[in-house]
Amino acid sequence: MLKAKVAVLVSGGGTNLQALIDHWQAGNLTCGELALVIASKPGVFALERAAKAGIETMVFEKKAYADGNAWEAAMLDALKTRNIDLIVLAGFLSILSETFIKEYPGRIVNVHPSLIPSFCGAGFYGLKVHEAALHYGVKVTGATVHLVNEVPDGGKILLQKAVDVLPGDTPEILQRRVMEEAEWILLPRAVSMLCDQIVAFKAGGKQ
Repeated sequence: MLKAKVAVLVSGGGTNLQALIDHWQAGNLTCGELALVIASKPGVFALERAAKAGIETMVFEKKAYADGNAWEAAMLDALKTRNIDLIVLAGFLSILSETFIKEYPGRIVNVHPSLIPSFCGAGFYGLKVHEAALHYGVKVTGATVHLVNEVPDGGKILLQKAVDVLPGDTPEILQRRVMEEAEWILLPRAVSMLCDQIVAFKAGGKQ
């Protein structure tokens, strides 16, 4: 059966990667295959998660290259060599250039821990998003899965899910709730949806 090859880019523990692995191993990623995990630094736990699931892993540390262009070129070469169809940013902390993104138009997806357009864009990542939500006193937050374009968190929204902010929440508590109630649900769903579209496109002879 024709499947879309998926690469997941990570920078840390890989909790969203694990949600994708669980979805895939349960047989729910019917048109997709987790083919590669790329980490931006060595030693992150996401690499262990990938290895345990039998997924090929690679590390591309920016400081090992002459500049950002060389770093991105090396990653693109790895992706193209493996015929990767879809790139998932799962806690990947580096901003990709417009040049990189144009190599995979409409084929790069990101999960962001807020309801875009709130608390998003350059500088909003990880706990900083939840700190901002609590600082402003919002009663509802959530997560968004969107396509990646040249504007940080500015691409087309695919899925969103709201999560309540509760009295006594700390950034850490809120982060965990948003992961459990939104991110880990939305990201696998969006990846499945995009893989279905890619396979249908290929099956139509439009490769």
